[in-house]
Amino acid sequence: MPGYKKWMRRKAEGGKIMKVLNVGVVGCGGIANNKHLPAMKRVGKFNVVAFCDLIEERAQKAKEDYGTPDARVYTDYQELIKEDLDAVYVLTPNSSHAPIAIAAMKAGKHVLCEKPMAKTYAEAQEMVKTAKETGKILTIGYQNRYRGDSQYLKKACVNGDLGEVYYAKAHAIRRRAVPTWGVFLDAEKQGGGPLIDIGTHALDLTLWMMDNYEPVSVTGSVFRKLADQKDTGNAWGDWDPEIFTVEDSAFGFIKMKNGATIHLEAAWALNSLEVDEAKTTLCGTKAGADMKDGLRINRVQYGRQCVEKPALDAAGVAFYDGDAERPEDEEQKVFYDAIVDGKPLTVLPEQAMVVTQILEAIYESAKTGKTIYFE
Repeated sequence: MPGYKKWMRRKAEGGKIMKVLNVGVVGCGGIANNKHLPAMKRVGKFNVVAFCDLIEERAQKAKEDYGTPDARVYTDYQELIKEDLDAVYVLTPNSSHAPIAIAAMKAGKHVLCEKPMAKTYAEAQEMVKTAKETGKILTIGYQNRYRGDSQYLKKACVNGDLGEVYYAKAHAIRRRAVPTWGVFLDAEKQGGGPLIDIGTHALDLTLWMMDNYEPVSVTGSVFRKLADQKDTGNAWGDWDPEIFTVEDSAFGFIKMKNGATIHLEAAWALNSLEVDEAKTTLCGTKAGADMKDGLRINRVQYGRQCVEKPALDAAGVAFYDGDAERPEDEEQKVFYDAIVDGKPLTVLPEQAMVVTQILEAIYESAKTGKTIYFE
C-alpha cells in the first residue's frame, strides 16, 4: 500500500530480530480462511496487509479476522499487486491461478499458488517461465508433502530403503463427499472435478516419493455416472445435478520414461468401501509402502515377511502425543525461509507443472479414447 514500509519486529524469545513479511491474499474463500490465513497467524511471520476477492464483503471479513489494522481491501487483483508486498497468495478458482500468479511475479512479488498449479499445462509452463525470467519464488500448495507420514516415507525413499520403485498407486477416493459450495462443480472455472481437485494431491505425493517426473504416456477414463442421482447420502448434502458439470470419478494409467507405472484413482462419489485420500502406495525392489492404515513399510527380513509401522505421533510419555507441526504451518515456514534466507523449496514449480501435464492428459485421453504420448 502507498507509504506502507516494511518493518522488523523483535521476537519474544531471546530478543532475536525477525523479519516479518508483508503479504497480500487474492481469493478470500474457504481455502484462505480454513488453511492459509490461520496458518500464517499461527506462524507469526507474516503481516497480511492486502485482501482481494470478487465479493468485497468476503475480503472485508478476512481483513477483520486476519489483517493488520490498516490493511486494504480490493475487488481487482491488478490493484492489489501494485502494493508494496513481499509475496502474494493466489487462492482463487483454478482458471485464474495462472494469470494472477504471472501478474504478481511480473510486479515483483513472490507467489504461493494453491493447487493445482493451473487449469492447463500451457498455463503452468508460462508460470514456470515467468518465475525464471523474474527471479521470483513460485511454489504450489501441496501441503500433504509436509505430513509426518509423508516426510518419513520421503526419507526412506531418498535413503534407498525401497530400492527401485517401479509400480505405484495414487489414491484419492471418496465414497460420497462431493463439495457442493463455491465453484467446485463448475467445469469452466475449475477445469474438472475430483481428478483436478483431490487426484492432484495423490499424484503429487506419488511422483515426489518416486522422484520421477518423466511421463511418456497416459491413458485415462473419466466418468459422470452418479451426478444425476438424488437422495445421494452426500456428506455435505445432496448436490444439484443441473450445476454438476464435472466428472464424479476419474482414473489414469501412467507410464514413465524409465518403465515405472502409476495407477491414479480419484472420485468424489463412488460405490466403494475402499476410501483413501491424499495417499500413495509404492512397490520397490527392496520394499513397499502404503498409507492405508497409517504408514506401513513391508519387506522381507531374515527370510520372513514383515511390516514396519513407525510411531509418528508417539512421544514415549504418558498423556503426551508429541508436538508435531501442522502441515499447513510447515508450508508457510518453508515459503518464508525461501524468501528470507534463500532456503530450498519443498514444492518446486517444475514438479507441479508435470502433475498438471498428467492430469490434462488423463482428461484428453478420456475425451479422445486414445492414449496420450509425450515427446
